[in-house]
Amino acid sequence: MNHPAGELLGLTNDDLIPYGRGVAKLNARKQRRGRLILVSAMTPTAQGEGKTTTSIGLADALRRNGENAVCALRQPSLGPLFGAKGGGTGSGKSRLVPSDKIDLHFTGDLHAIAAAHNLLAAVIDNHLHFVTPAGLDGRKVTWPRVMDMNDRALRSIVIGMGQGNGVVREDRFVATAASEIMAVMGLASSYDDLRVRLSRIIVGQRRDGSAVTVGELDCVGAMMAILADAFLPNLVATAEGTPAFVHGGPFANIAHGCSSVVNTETALSLADWVVTEAGFGFDLGGEKFFDIKCRAAELDAAAVVLVVTARSLATHGGGDVAVGLANVGQQISAIKAFGKTPTVAINRHTNDTPESIAQIIAYCAAHGVLAIPCEHWARGGEGAIDLAKAVMAAARSAGPGGQPWNQLYQASDEPKAKFAAVARKVYGARDVIWSAEAEKQLANAVKNGAGTWPVCVAKTQWSLSDDMTRLGKPTEFDIHVRGVNIAAGAGYWVAVAGDMMLMPGLPKAPRSRDIDYRDGTYHGLA
Repeated sequence: MNHPAGELLGLTNDDLIPYGRGVAKLNARKQRRGRLILVSAMTPTAQGEGKTTTSIGLADALRRNGENAVCALRQPSLGPLFGAKGGGTGSGKSRLVPSDKIDLHFTGDLHAIAAAHNLLAAVIDNHLHFVTPAGLDGRKVTWPRVMDMNDRALRSIVIGMGQGNGVVREDRFVATAASEIMAVMGLASSYDDLRVRLSRIIVGQRRDGSAVTVGELDCVGAMMAILADAFLPNLVATAEGTPAFVHGGPFANIAHGCSSVVNTETALSLADWVVTEAGFGFDLGGEKFFDIKCRAAELDAAAVVLVVTARSLATHGGGDVAVGLANVGQQISAIKAFGKTPTVAINRHTNDTPESIAQIIAYCAAHGVLAIPCEHWARGGEGAIDLAKAVMAAARSAGPGGQPWNQLYQASDEPKAKFAAVARKVYGARDVIWSAEAEKQLANAVKNGAGTWPVCVAKTQWSLSDDMTRLGKPTEFDIHVRGVNIAAGAGYWVAVAGDMMLMPGLPKAPRSRDIDYRDGTYHGLA
């Protein structure tokens, strides 16, 4: 097959499995040689900060600077594409190609995850119908169904109605990106590890309260068969030809928000510099990159980039960039808590004033951080050359082995202490308030092995607090934990802070109205 990005990396046709023009899968690799650059962002706004666009622009700029660089990114899902957010392949001159294919079905990974997830859901109801020795209590099933689409009508449903149609019970759909199988695929290091993680997923309880796992339901092999190809990382390219690995897509507001471990490992085996992203803001994706992904895969970042925009800062500051900069200050503080000093990338827009850019640069300098104006959206890699040089300098100043990241908490710490460390050091919270139900669920999670696992916080992405209306840098606030979920396959427990929704609805004017395919061309995806 003809795959220019594969040829750049020295790959042959034997290494690649073709999935269309410019798209291929390849076997995962583990021989690390490169250094990882983490790109995250300030607390997001509806305008978008351009984290993926900046990751692509930075990788292109590193290539232009003569470096062997690639990017390793998350793959988009259909719900946001047809809803409010749109595509997830970058924009302007810093984007992935073929962007239309990647934004839509790509290599079918999310469909495979949905199929494996829903196979398990069907097997669960089959066990209930035939009252099998697994002893699953129909009133205590926790495994939902999934669909890669936004559909509020499926948030709460009743299934099994009608004679002979199984056990009547309440059920629900969540977005495919919210499936624990998505998280498992993102953290598994090999097929053997994937099998182990699938086996230990908890789907519900027996009448005596003991957990029922997937391994007890005799369907792990079938799930492995469905996921076999989907587990392999995908290789595409940027518009400038920089190789790009795109695989895995858990959301950071409900899961860990990073591309897959096998995606990162494979990229690190083939390049000297790997640009990866974690989002939404650093307080969600960046924290989980270190506390969850780096713990699981023994990874680290040689450098951290924090993306900001003047218009997002103005939103956080009630129209005043200077006021909004407090949000950046908290994100910088959080990054430094991990032992890293970030480089701030100012993703410039054409209507940004020189005064606003100067304010950002001066504020960051006062916090001991270099801020670089970037124009990669308009100029591609050429517009991020200064950023690339600054990031390489930051990485190299730490020495060949880099500066190891500081752990916010130890595996042996009490679960509540782990959450408190994240809430105080990353969000800037005053305290953590636990509901009685959350306390009970946490005790059950610990009983099922979660005591040494990291915590994955599910909270709004729109604020450092758990209240989406509190923009900028909230002060004197508490984080309220209303529930705890067990993600035994992923290997973390989930603290639900605030009112989190796992199945979004379409907005009043969804982007699907503008998307079309006619005359051999996709329209409205960018």
